Amino acid sequence: MPVSIVVPESAHGQRVDVFLAQNLESHGVTTRSGVQRLLSDDNVVLEGKSVQKNYRVSMGDVLICQIPAPAPYEAAAEDIPLDIQHEDDHLLVVNKPRGLVVHPAAGNYDGTLVNALLFHCGGSLSGIGGVLRPGIVHRLDKGTSGLMVVAKNDIAHQKLASQLADRTMGRVYNALCLGEVKQEKFCIDLPISRHPVDRKKMTVTTAPHAKNAITYIEVLERLRRHTLVSATLETGRTHQIRVHLSHIGHPVVGDEVYGRRADDGLLLHSTKIEFIHPATGKPMTFHAPWPDYFQKAVENLR
Repeated sequence: MPVSIVVPESAHGQRVDVFLAQNLESHGVTTRSGVQRLLSDDNVVLEGKSVQKNYRVSMGDVLICQIPAPAPYEAAAEDIPLDIQHEDDHLLVVNKPRGLVVHPAAGNYDGTLVNALLFHCGGSLSGIGGVLRPGIVHRLDKGTSGLMVVAKNDIAHQKLASQLADRTMGRVYNALCLGEVKQEKFCIDLPISRHPVDRKKMTVTTAPHAKNAITYIEVLERLRRHTLVSATLETGRTHQIRVHLSHIGHPVVGDEVYGRRADDGLLLHSTKIEFIHPATGKPMTFHAPWPDYFQKAVENLR
């Protein structure tokens, strides 16, 4: 079915691709490039005529957007090595390497953690995440390394997801940041939403649709022109630690999106995870040491 969007007064004069990128996210179009493909394929119409890329919307315009149905896809099993810290009949705890995408999506339909899990577990993964995210309770960015918990059945998935929602699942990260962080311990309590222009980014904002985001920061070590910190998540928004640290002027080393590129790559590592086992009710805690490149980067700055 086509999607009709009425341009409000607040958007008057915006480029049509910018406006639609902000308003089609719930319909599966999340980037300006995706919107531009709709425009190029004559899938956006105003008063019976195709809308051109350079059009600027006017208050009261009614844009009719025909969004093509996504091609069906189901993740396939692939023999990719996994660093498994724990496994039982209900869950796995995996130490994800940097550079591994968690689940298939546009541009990454294979070679992901999900593909590796399907090979390792066969059909023993929860189905709550759908065919593209079986077993995935929470995510790590491609460039972030470290611990993740994966559900093997729907009951485990529901109970682990509930711990995420009620903030009883503990997740601690280590990050190497640019500059000297002055305070020893502090809380960053700043709401986050998708960037209004660059839809691949998140940003701190006071916009009404922003979601609360809380990160607790503790300085572990001060190095030459850098600071090693521990970041504990209370909430789990997309790119939360990276956005928060960048916002206070101390982006994570190697963060090309919110800081600047570095030869060492992104130095953000999920070092600790703790939760209540969904079947036994016992507290479980896991630690993952820094990858070699992270350890080397820290040592070089001491």
